Amino acid sequence: MLCRLGGRWLRPLPALQLGVRVPPLAPTSTGGIKHSALPAWAVASVSAVGSGGPGSWYEALATSAPVQGAEEVLLGVHTATGLPWWACIGLTTVALRGAVTLPLAAYQHYILAKVENLQPEIKNIARHLNQEIAVRANQLKWSKRAARLTYLKNMRRLVSELYVRDNCHPFKATVLVWIQFPMWIFMSIALRNFSTGATHSEAGFSVQEQLANDGILWFHDLTALDSTWILPISVGVINLLIVEIFALQKTGMSRFQTYITYFVRAVSVLMIPVAATVPSSIVLYWLCSSFMGLSQNLLLRSPRFRRLCRIPLTKSDSDTPYKDLFAAFYAKFISRT
Repeated sequence: MLCRLGGRWLRPLPALQLGVRVPPLAPTSTGGIKHSALPAWAVASVSAVGSGGPGSWYEALATSAPVQGAEEVLLGVHTATGLPWWACIGLTTVALRGAVTLPLAAYQHYILAKVENLQPEIKNIARHLNQEIAVRANQLKWSKRAARLTYLKNMRRLVSELYVRDNCHPFKATVLVWIQFPMWIFMSIALRNFSTGATHSEAGFSVQEQLANDGILWFHDLTALDSTWILPISVGVINLLIVEIFALQKTGMSRFQTYITYFVRAVSVLMIPVAATVPSSIVLYWLCSSFMGLSQNLLLRSPRFRRLCRIPLTKSDSDTPYKDLFAAFYAKFISRT
């Protein structure tokens, strides 16, 4: 078929030459084969993003090397174990969280403990520096603004020297976030590709078809939404528990920390309706990941485990962390009622 452009007749290029990825067709309702249980936008958005379109960034992300790597990991676990897909998703999540994020979380606590132990020294330096700046300001007739700027500049330098001396710059504590969040994104997109039929087939069978029959309990079809909302609500509740555990162990939070805590609470609640609009395979991964995050937070409060990880003792450490946590939780949420 020819088309006219600028006075010339041109033959359109095939779809493959344009770089458009054509996903496999979703199952139809004929012959007893089930319809895809996803909403139209969930399937259409994968194929609608073409070259130069507004969704081309997602197409690039969905076919990127990290996402393909996540797909290979999931397929490898499924092939090696022969487990149903619901168990493969849970096993893969536990393995990744245990092998990747748990060591990074222990390292984060190690850095934060060293920073906490520096606080008395930092306060002592601040007191002496403030006295010295006051004397100099009086001698040299500095303005209050000049004295303040001099104090801040020297304080930043001295604190940085302490961080370098003890090799505990607070930025190192953020490594967990820079690894965990991208991994969460890549795994979620990989499972979405599986659930929408936009990727691999395994041993002649579509992964989408396998997911449709490899669920458990009330979510037998992992490509469908959880109409009961049990999985989405569970994700939100566990995420809120993680936030509250963090808040309960912090006394005298700064205004910024308080704002961040409220923001994360809001995100945890908003995750519930979001989780209700994606395939159950993704929500199952989110639930397993959140549960591992909760377990990880509780484990890192154990004095024995902290000693095993060589996390330095701090003034805020407790010999009975779980008893203290329960008492704080009871005082905040139960005794008030």
